[in-house]
Amino acid sequence: MSDPRVIKKYPNRRLYDTVESRYITLADVRRLVVERIDFVVVDKKNNADITRSILLQVIAEQEHLSEPILSQEFMVNVIRAYGTGAQMAVSGHLEQNLRQFMTQQPQLVRERPKAYNPTRPPDESYKSISPLRESSALTK
Repeated sequence: MSDPRVIKKYPNRRLYDTVESRYITLADVRRLVVERIDFVVVDKKNNADITRSILLQVIAEQEHLSEPILSQEFMVNVIRAYGTGAQMAVSGHLEQNLRQFMTQQPQLVRERPKAYNPTRPPDESYKSISPLRESSALTK
């Protein structure tokens, strides 16, 4: 496995891709993620790894589009989980469930046209797609 691509963030908030030798946008960072290109974002001033904060910016930008993934209730519950004894458990649970969903997504997409019928209410099998909606642990 090769070293991750280095993206440098300059004080003027611009991101510089050291492999492509050009400034990039958050949309370009999203493209790297979608294309599964391993990268790290470092602050040019102090070489601190700021990859997580840049990924949060990409998520925030995507959430402003017409079909956000994160509901307001979900985000409120995530904020409430910070600083509690459950923080690590919540993190692990979310990561595991999203990993499982992403693994099963191609099958769900193939089966969706067969399962979708707008005149019939959804059956219990759809609850397994979103277990967090049923969880009362996060709402306490």
